[in-house]
Parts: sequence; structure tokens; C-alpha cells
Amino acid sequence: MTTSFSFLSDPRAAALSREWPLLGSLATMAAFLLFGPRWLADLSHPLWFTSILAWLFSAILVSAFAVVRHAEALAVRLGEPLGTLVLTLSVTGIEVMMIAAVMYPAKGGSSLARDSMFAVVMIVLNGMVGLSLLLGGLRYHEQTYNLKGANAFLAVIIPLAVLGLILPSFTSSTPGPTLSPFQAGFLVVMSIGLYGVFLAIQNLRHRDYFLVPESGDGGHDPFQLGHEGTPRAVVYHTVLLLAYLSPLLVLAKQMAVPINYAIQEWHAPSALGGFLIAVLILAPESLGAARAALANQLQRSVNVLLGSVLATISLTIPAVLCIGFVTGTSIILGLGSVDTIMLTLTLGLSTITFGSPRTNVLLGAVHLLLFLAYVMLIFEK
Repeated sequence: MTTSFSFLSDPRAAALSREWPLLGSLATMAAFLLFGPRWLADLSHPLWFTSILAWLFSAILVSAFAVVRHAEALAVRLGEPLGTLVLTLSVTGIEVMMIAAVMYPAKGGSSLARDSMFAVVMIVLNGMVGLSLLLGGLRYHEQTYNLKGANAFLAVIIPLAVLGLILPSFTSSTPGPTLSPFQAGFLVVMSIGLYGVFLAIQNLRHRDYFLVPESGDGGHDPFQLGHEGTPRAVVYHTVLLLAYLSPLLVLAKQMAVPINYAIQEWHAPSALGGFLIAVLILAPESLGAARAALANQLQRSVNVLLGSVLATISLTIPAVLCIGFVTGTSIILGLGSVDTIMLTLTLGLSTITFGSPRTNVLLGAVHLLLFLAYVMLIFEK
């Protein structure tokens, strides 16, 4: 009995006990590799379909939470603003894997990347920003953040969102809301180039733009919220982060089957697939952003939320366009008229919200209402 208690009190044993989601992810991956073709062959029964979808959704969600947990631990080691970059790149990597997994087997899935990116923008800039501002405003009345950093994010997000998600609906070189090969290549280079310039600003020339205004020397690290004790070695968290990402490659491919089945056979809204993917990858970040706002660390919320949108647009667009080049698939990027209005309204409202260094409850409520309007329009346009 004494040996058992001493084992549980060992910090290393306690750390390993927190990694039970990895066993669940590996077990789920093994089960679907062995029996997946038989289980997914017939999804016509609603109860069976719901069970399979819930199982895969839960396994991916738990893995995503673990990925973000280790990314945040690395962020503690690396500090701001590099910590935000590690976190957002990890989440964007999950998104690209899931989009690619669903696109390959889908016959009409070339619009999934557009739907997923649009969902990320709407969920983050309206749902998550609104929730963070509302919770922080209710507790602290007003909160402050570094206005220069938010403006730097929006200065890149707005042109890339318009060029990537709105412009393709108005070009005439190709039929439909698509881009010609030359236009697509230009957008790939521009997206990666602008993101590279932004990273140089964020991590080298103007790091102070992304730190809490009261601590221009970077002495206060907002990523220390929610972590007890000294962060473990970078190698430890890097290995576990990659270990959690590996099963996601297989699970995302399995998840594609029920998503495509619901869209094709049950005539569910095509945008629902992108919405589900966005919810999966953003759930861990949304929890962290809300927790930071409640701890009066709005700067962390702004860095994570706007960083997620920027990384999604600037990295997912080149990734899916490259997939289109390789597979010969025409990638649909342009939004419809209703979604274009919603995106324009969201970007305009964001410039107003982040045009002042102080936020309040009203701004959060407006963003949340706009998010609810987006959810409603998925099912009824």
C-alpha cells in the first residue's frame, strides 16, 4: 500500500497518468484500422450512425485538447509571442489534416476548405471573441490589451480573407467561385509571404506589440495561467504533442465517412461539415481564451484568437490549393452572397471592436449575436 501511494505521489508518474487520452486515441485508431471498413460500410441506421460519429468526434476532441495542452506547456517555455505561434500552428495543423482527410474521399468536397475556413472566422471572431469579451466585461467591467498587436493581426487577416474567400466569386477567368491556376499560385505566394512578414514583426522587430501594455519588457507571461509548477522539458512536450497528432491522421480519415454520408445521403447542409471540423479544432482554444479573459488576461485571448484566424487563412488556403494542384481538383473558395455579407459584417465589426484599447460587455454581446445569426444561416438561408 505504501508503495502504491509513493508511486502516485511521484511527479513523473502523475504526469504520465494525465496522458490517458493517448491510450484512448491509439485504441480507437487500432479499432478502426481493424474493423473500420466493416463498421462504416452501412451507416443507414440512425442509431449506428450517431454512435460511430459520437465515438470518433469524442476521440478527436480529446486528442485535440491534449495537443493544445502540450502546445501551451511549450508556450510557457518559449514565452510570448513565440508561444502563441506554437499553439496556433498546432491547431492549424489539425485543421489541415482533417480538411485533407475529408476532401480526398468526397466527390463534392472541394468546397469543404472554404466552409471550414469561413466557420473558423465566424466562430473565432464572433463566438469566441464575443464570449471572452462578455465574460471579462461581466467580471471586470472593462479590460485592456495591446492595440498595436490587434491592429497588426487585422491588417493581415482582412486582405487575405477578402482575397481568399470573397474575390473568387467575382473573378471571370474561370467558371464558378474558383481561381485560375495563375491566380491560385499568386494567392499561395501572397498568403505565405504576408504570414512570413507578420511572423518577423511578431517575433523579432516588434515583439512588444503582442505583450501586455503594462509590461513592455515582457516580464509578465500570460501563458503561465492555468499551469502549475515549472514547465517540463521542451523535448517531453514536443514528443507527446507529435504522439497525439499521429492518431489524428487516421481518425480524421475515418471521421470523413460519416460526415460525407450525412451530407450526401441525408441532404444535410454542405456547410455543416466545415462547421463540425471548426468546432473540433477550436474547442480547446475557446476554453483557454475564456479562462484567460476571466483571469483578466485579455492580451492572451487576443493573441490566441486572432492568431488562430490568421494562421487558418494564411496557411490553410495555400495547403488546400496545393492539394488541388496535386489531385487535379477544382477548389471552391468563393463564398455565396449571404456568407459574403456575414464575413464583411464580421470584419467591419472586428475593426470597431479592436479600434479601442478597452473592451466591455456590449461589444461581446454584439459579437455573440452575430455568431448566432451565422449558426442559424447554416440551416436556413
